[in-house]
Amino acid sequence: MELIIAEKPSVARDIARVLKCTKKGEGFLYNDKYVISWAVGHLAALYDPEDYNAELKRWSMDALPIIPDKIKLKAVTQTKKQLDIIEKIINRDSITGLICATDSGREGELIFRYIYELLGCKKPFKRLWISSMTDAAIKDGFERLKDGSEYDKLYSSAKCRSEADWLVGINASRAFTLKYDSLLSIGRVQTPTLAMIVQRQKEIDSFDVRDYWEIEATFEGYKGTWFDKNAEDKANETKIFNKPRADAIAAKVKGRSACVETVEKDEKKMPPPLLYDLTELQRDCNKKYGFSAQTTLSVVQDLYEKRKMVTYPRTDSRYLSDDMIPKLKIIASKLEAVEQYKAYASYVTGLDRLPVTKRIVDNSKISDHHAIIPTEAKANVSALSDNEFKVYDLIARRFLQVFYPHYVYSTTKIVTVCENESFVTRGTTVISKGWTRLNVSGDKDKKKDEIVPLPDVAQGDMTEVQSVKCSKKKTKPPQLYNDSSLLGAMENAGRFVEDEELKEQLKESGIGTPATRAAIIERLITVGYVRRKGKSLVPTEKGIKLIAVVPPELSSPETTGRWERGLSMIAKGSMEPDRFMGSIKRYVCYLVEHSKTHGTNVVFAAEKRYAGKPARVKGSLGKCPVCGGHVLENTKAFYCSRWRSGCGFKIWKSDFERYSINLTADMTASLLKNGKIEGLSMTLPQTGEKCKGDIYLRDDKSGKTDIKNVKRQ
Repeated sequence: MELIIAEKPSVARDIARVLKCTKKGEGFLYNDKYVISWAVGHLAALYDPEDYNAELKRWSMDALPIIPDKIKLKAVTQTKKQLDIIEKIINRDSITGLICATDSGREGELIFRYIYELLGCKKPFKRLWISSMTDAAIKDGFERLKDGSEYDKLYSSAKCRSEADWLVGINASRAFTLKYDSLLSIGRVQTPTLAMIVQRQKEIDSFDVRDYWEIEATFEGYKGTWFDKNAEDKANETKIFNKPRADAIAAKVKGRSACVETVEKDEKKMPPPLLYDLTELQRDCNKKYGFSAQTTLSVVQDLYEKRKMVTYPRTDSRYLSDDMIPKLKIIASKLEAVEQYKAYASYVTGLDRLPVTKRIVDNSKISDHHAIIPTEAKANVSALSDNEFKVYDLIARRFLQVFYPHYVYSTTKIVTVCENESFVTRGTTVISKGWTRLNVSGDKDKKKDEIVPLPDVAQGDMTEVQSVKCSKKKTKPPQLYNDSSLLGAMENAGRFVEDEELKEQLKESGIGTPATRAAIIERLITVGYVRRKGKSLVPTEKGIKLIAVVPPELSSPETTGRWERGLSMIAKGSMEPDRFMGSIKRYVCYLVEHSKTHGTNVVFAAEKRYAGKPARVKGSLGKCPVCGGHVLENTKAFYCSRWRSGCGFKIWKSDFERYSINLTADMTASLLKNGKIEGLSMTLPQTGEKCKGDIYLRDDKSGKTDIKNVKRQ
């Protein structure tokens, strides 16, 4: 018999159904050939400093740096029962080997390998590597199991990532907390990400807002905007920063004759966009629907895992492999059965030959997984929640778009001269909508697409300035980051690097990975370094001060970009793990020494004193409705103790403050126990009306809450 270890119970049940493991045990399923058990996120964790030496529980600068000879593993307390079940099964004489069926990625590999290593298992294992959770994909995957050793390099990369984060986080957080007498959370990836947000805020704060004027002239049948033909900065060529000059130009041309100096027409073609990787999907969902990166990740993970309707989401590739080509028309035919996509999919299925180019299929641009696309399963869109449909809709439309013709349009540029002053008029005419027919358009997009027809004028035509409008405007500072723009910045860390050689190298990496970037953003908010203001991400005073006190190497995207590139090289076998970890240990020593020898006059706001290991929780309030962990409290929210393992359960206190509800620990404990709190006094945020209502915990295991049965008083 073989033991299959899945990443979570729901995945284990799916595999069990396909392999017909119908018998149940405590913490496992089985038949005569397989036993299937599961993790609940990470069952093994790295030692805490005090596990090496009890004296390290007390934070002391003299004890730093903490660099163990070998970083050890221990069981996660909350899930030890499940680890014990797996251990008993592994030690059975009847179990001859294992099958790793955790998520097909770096973190999934780490979850299995840490269990394998912690339990001291020596039995051989194979690897299930699949890109979708449909029954067909699972069955096919078990027919093509690979030897576990083929993923040793991926495990080395994951292990280095885990240990590097531990070493930097433990040492830097303790060093700077002790130095500035304030609880400071520092991370290998989170701190450079925070630095980008802080830098953008500084650019906004120091921006010199200036008044300027723009002149618009109305000719016979069209309008033109004044511009400076000799301007070196084309971005400012229509701006006049001197009001008397603007008034003089307006007066000079008013009512005068003008001549069409040039008419330039150009036909342009725009190819379909590339397929989605996770980051691009998160960016689009943020732009179109205001979803946070974490919301999009959670929804698309459900579409993959529970609905079986999309392929593996935590991918950094926007291309497909050539073995997918025979499946493309099959997937399109499944979409053809859905009313929303019928007309578009019929075009694709009706093509004699799909236009498969290097923009769609390119094996050289795929690492672990191909782009996110719909699966061959039935697209049961009627069963989806509103958010699930929005995300699936983008993925389905993008899949069909790539087989559509180019978007073709013509541009017209008219330059009209009056009294030696030049005015430019631009227009666009759509020749063929092509792939843009499938775009999801909001009101803003529709406005943008409105075409203003231009008259048919020719060079040398005479016209007259019928009216002149001089408008006062202000220069605008850079925009605050939102989830979409920050994800783009994290993905393209090379843009912030001056070294041209390194800039080129960093094109293949960035800050974090597609799978972790959402969690980094949420982490910055949780620790109080960043807050949300509408869709924007704004640094707090504490976040700004942290970046002021850490050395540039810690806040630089260049440093973490080099590391991400190193981790990628380890996974490809072009760098030895020892070399990477050696650089991390030297860096940790530098950070500790810097904290001891360098100081600033920055003072952080007073916080509660910590005793020994800082703790910001008040004990378990109940069982997490998502994963079964403990629900704890900090100053901003009630959250799951397994957040490090990926559980996203969180109840923000601020969500209830707008209803004038002070959500306490006792109330939250009651909510977790009973699923509801009834008869609460509250205020409607829209109207200020007093009312009573109930808070309900949703029964779909999402961990989300609803306010129901609101009655005005």
